Amino acid sequence: MITIYTSPSCSSCKKVKNWFNEMGIPFKEKNIFGSVLNPAELKDILAKSENGTDDIISKRSNIIKNSNIDIDSMSINELIQFIKENPSILKRPIIVDDRRIQVGYNSEEIRTFIPAAKRIAMRNCPHSEDCDNCKKAKDFNKYLDTISQK
Repeated sequence: MITIYTSPSCSSCKKVKNWFNEMGIPFKEKNIFGSVLNPAELKDILAKSENGTDDIISKRSNIIKNSNIDIDSMSINELIQFIKENPSILKRPIIVDDRRIQVGYNSEEIRTFIPAAKRIAMRNCPHSEDCDNCKKAKDFNKYLDTISQK
């Protein structure tokens, strides 16, 4: 299942949610200000990020800029506690599934979250520029939905 970590006023978060809805890909949204992030989630995000804290923490955050905090010197437990207490330091949106992470909205990179079968259908659609409106693609997607429910 895909989880999207968002904040209410984030325009990139809205773009990401709209994209997933348009593609018909289910996701779970987690508002970083409306719920407490648990340590397992944060460890999972950190483990999947290529550059660790640089990928997910905004150095432009007021908390980081206005204080003498060295994120890189923190232990993993200190870092997780700091993020839980200050979720605004996280870049947004953060999109996570069982294998990968993406931070922010990137119209090309986000396509990796399209299920493989749907990518194959889109690639083989004779109307690739308008595949989402193509009858063949819609029929194939109905077929995929049918077999995924079995």
